[in-house]
Amino acid sequence: MSITQKAIKDVALIAICSAILFVQQLALSVLPNIQFSTLLVVLYAKVLGFRRTSLIITIHVITYNVLSPFGSVIPTYLPFMYAAWMLIPIFLSTVFKKVDSAFGLAVIGFFFGFVYGWMFIPAAVFLTDAPFLAYLVMDIPFEIMMALSNFITIYWLFEPLKKVLSEQLARYEHKQKNGDSI
Repeated sequence: MSITQKAIKDVALIAICSAILFVQQLALSVLPNIQFSTLLVVLYAKVLGFRRTSLIITIHVITYNVLSPFGSVIPTYLPFMYAAWMLIPIFLSTVFKKVDSAFGLAVIGFFFGFVYGWMFIPAAVFLTDAPFLAYLVMDIPFEIMMALSNFITIYWLFEPLKKVLSEQLARYEHKQKNGDSI
């Protein structure tokens, strides 16, 4: 298989994963901070690796902010949103590289629910002139909802989704090595 064919298949894989991430976030956006986004980013980071996951996150942040039916996010928030999502693949490919159990990843996802909210505080305080502490306190219920959603979805769904994605990826890579078409 040529490098060009492999690149085309990687682009297709990244596009499909980005679309899944985007669609589920839009579908669940009527529920505040209840989503599968963290689960999917953790799954992608563990199965697809840092490079592919970084591209998926980049595409997701851009498409969510451009195509969201709820209006785009204020441009000031974009770097904070991007940095927050990038924390997952960065930490899972460095500090937490050896964490592979659903429970361990669920605990990381739980704490990420708070960190994600905290990443937006500087921009929110700047834009709204809200006092830092008041904003932090008002955001705690939403952070708790995201943290619990992350923990539950990762704990229950990570292993079965990892199995399915890993099998499909192995099949994809096996066909690449043998020169077969998919």
